[in-house]
Amino acid sequence: MPQLIKPVQGESNSEAHSIDQDSIMASPHCAEPEDLLAALSGSTHGLSQGEAADRLKNYGPNAMPKAKPPSIIHVFIHQFISPLIYILVAAAAFSIMIQEWSDALFIGAVLLVNAIIGTIQEYSAQRAAAALAQLVTTNCRVLRDSESYEIDARELVPGDIVLLESGDSVPADIRLFTCHDLEVDESLLTGESIAVTKNSGQTLKQDCALGDRVNMAFAGTLVNRGRGNGIVVGTATHTQLGLIAAAVLNKPSPKAPLMVRMEAFTHKVAIVVGCAALIMAVVSLARGMPPGEIFMLAVALAVSAIPEGLPVALTVALAISMHRMTKRNVIVRRLVAVEALGSCTYIATDKTGTLTENQLTVRRILLPDGSEWEVNGDSLMPEGSITPVPPTTIEQQNDALIQRLCLAGVLVNEAFFGHRNDSWTHHGDAVDVALLVMAHKRGIVRPESLTTAPELATIPFESARQLSASLNLIDGVQHASVKGAIEKILPLCSHMATPDQDIPIDEAKLESQAIALANQGCRVIALAGGPITSEPPVNKPSMVEELDETAFSEKQLAGLTLIGLVGIIDPLRPEAKTAITTCQEAGVKVAMVTGDHPLTALSIAKEATLPVSEHHVITGPKLAQADTPDALDQLTADAQVFARVEPQQKLDIVESLQRNGHFVAVSGDGANDAPALRAAHVGVAMGKTGTDVARETAELVITDDNFASIVAGIEEGRIAYANVRKVIFLLISTGAAEIVLFTLALITNLPLPLLAVQLLWLNLVTNGFQHVALAFEPGEGDELKHRPRDPQEPIFNRIMIERVIVAALVMGVTAFALFQVLIDMGMGINEARNSTLLLMVLFENVHVFNCRSETRSTFRHNLMRNPILLFGTLTAQLIHIGAMYTPWLKDVLAVQPVSAEHWLELLALALTLLVVMELHKWFRRRFVLTSFNTKAK
Repeated sequence: MPQLIKPVQGESNSEAHSIDQDSIMASPHCAEPEDLLAALSGSTHGLSQGEAADRLKNYGPNAMPKAKPPSIIHVFIHQFISPLIYILVAAAAFSIMIQEWSDALFIGAVLLVNAIIGTIQEYSAQRAAAALAQLVTTNCRVLRDSESYEIDARELVPGDIVLLESGDSVPADIRLFTCHDLEVDESLLTGESIAVTKNSGQTLKQDCALGDRVNMAFAGTLVNRGRGNGIVVGTATHTQLGLIAAAVLNKPSPKAPLMVRMEAFTHKVAIVVGCAALIMAVVSLARGMPPGEIFMLAVALAVSAIPEGLPVALTVALAISMHRMTKRNVIVRRLVAVEALGSCTYIATDKTGTLTENQLTVRRILLPDGSEWEVNGDSLMPEGSITPVPPTTIEQQNDALIQRLCLAGVLVNEAFFGHRNDSWTHHGDAVDVALLVMAHKRGIVRPESLTTAPELATIPFESARQLSASLNLIDGVQHASVKGAIEKILPLCSHMATPDQDIPIDEAKLESQAIALANQGCRVIALAGGPITSEPPVNKPSMVEELDETAFSEKQLAGLTLIGLVGIIDPLRPEAKTAITTCQEAGVKVAMVTGDHPLTALSIAKEATLPVSEHHVITGPKLAQADTPDALDQLTADAQVFARVEPQQKLDIVESLQRNGHFVAVSGDGANDAPALRAAHVGVAMGKTGTDVARETAELVITDDNFASIVAGIEEGRIAYANVRKVIFLLISTGAAEIVLFTLALITNLPLPLLAVQLLWLNLVTNGFQHVALAFEPGEGDELKHRPRDPQEPIFNRIMIERVIVAALVMGVTAFALFQVLIDMGMGINEARNSTLLLMVLFENVHVFNCRSETRSTFRHNLMRNPILLFGTLTAQLIHIGAMYTPWLKDVLAVQPVSAEHWLELLALALTLLVVMELHKWFRRRFVLTSFNTKAK
């Protein structure tokens, strides 16, 4: 590891410094780096592992205090805050006033049972969501024992030396020691949307405003660009973010749009029911009905019509979906993604690590003289060799040139590859790691190379730059090593290397070699080097070795010698082909967006079975030539591969696809991908290789960086949305059936077919078991066999409205007919109500199986695929039968046992609903869907 900070004599002895430690730590932006190191007993080589462990015990983990989740008592109390509960409390109070003690007791018991069930469901969902949040962790790079380590940010302690680069989330408050083009987004703290350019060389006044502290990087802010390093001066609550943590933590989590819409729907239904109850009350009063009965009628109507269980059922359904997605390596950071995935029509995916395995390996080397070399061995092991292809006598002649190329790859490198804890480990950019492994096979390692060629300055790699460079002192001469895309490197070179001497460059020949490598599916990296004739950097009178920004820049990279080209392969993931085929069957278009050479991208796309030819490949320069949105939209309309794309162009592609009518999901891993991730309908960040910025921006995090997991997420998203519709259909249709029943009774001047307590029992007890069980419904198996739903399509679309009307009419009319027939046969009102209530319970038991699919026959569903639903349905029926035989409960509910023959008669009536709904499904499959498919063709 290069020495980034110059040592200070006696810096570990804090007593040698006459400083006010408290003052320094309170205002680190005012302190000199030497004083900070002394105050924190730090080291320019970083803390030792032992010292870091001791400090972690003393200071505690570097984690913000998390908002205390609502206690189970708080969740329980919250169950009583809703309009329907207020109505039921009023009904209980009224029952007490008229001394109907049994009714009052039952209503109270129902309220209590409903609150307990709701508490269990909501509290479990909250705990599940909290557990999922722990799956995404933030790592950071630190110097310890003179080597760089990648650690969990929670293990960071004051005195650690932290290395920052673009895409990082700053893990603690840091006094910067060096900066290179470092730009930080501090909008979280200051509200200022413009990123701040940092300058580590300044020492500021104590009263300097937070937004002007350019020598500091604050916890929670995001590195947009550049590199830097510094010392940790505050962790956890001792950071600027920690000071405002209370305000941040108390901010409520936003609700999913679906939840907001459903709650708004419930409120609208409550208003409509209130108006209907008022009208019924006036009509009933005009007919001479006693006020007490009128009040209980209004309560009964409210209980039957307001889908009170809907918000809780949706919460459970979404929580189940999030858990299922986690099992398939998809972490949902925002609930909006669950419903959005069901509408996804286009996936713009990265290539490296998403379609491919992200195990980059140098397999080919092409030297300017045309000789080709093969790199053998495992991708992440140093064993192996570099041999000519085919074996010839040129090996010895070009050996020095291979050594020169390997040294360049090691010097212009920011990764780590080494032996730790009895195993080979690595971290950093995958290309850099591949170059280090290649050099290891020739015995060239970075630490030793930096001893003989100390690093003076660097130009870090940025996506927009497409190259990186290192300035090293070799034999007393400043020497630049450069790597990057060949079209970026060639203009910087005047010569190319050969075994005998460097000769004038032949660009056409080198471009032909690059095309040959790209046609093999290789990612092509050019390596070049040469002396830099500028004045040597002047060391500042400080412990920090920092170059003036003009001392080493791209402008000085000229007259270099191209050493050779390396071909890096990244094998296609075995499951990528199947996943892309599945997407095509599901009506989801897939396009690859990459910074690679167009021929490399085309080769990988063909291997991945993307339906692509050369005219489907759009390059970054071609996108740049599109001077109007319409011209850009024409380019993106048929594109399957976007190659040599710059970060800003990724955002342009997303916006263009959206203008073309697509519902876009975008995958990304870099800080520069954040604008595209934010603009997309569904942003998908990579969990392994993704930067903190990308993960914070995205709605989904893929823990295995696998394209197949994105497809799995789409499937689970469609299943989740379908289950939400199933729960809504069950609750709304049964509520609508009860309204039909009561409306017919009121029109015909019959007594109430069901009492208020019976409706409470029907809706909150027997049906309560079923709608939650329906949320556990697995996929039907054809979720990826049909096109995505229109994102503008409402939940209550035509098929939902049709099914609600059909089901409500069948249940409501049949129950009313039974009630009227029983009354006409001379049966008492209580006996008629008993049979009507049992029929409605049976209707709900049957209807829940109708809800399992909008199109597929109930008889094609395996009952055991959702044993919770089967158990819940049987439990609901058994509870009701048990109530008929429980002395005190049957008196409260005004129910009584029925004969087995009568139960079977009522079951036969209930099964008519199954027959009608099956006919409706058949009709839609036979006529409506057939007609639709014909038009689609």
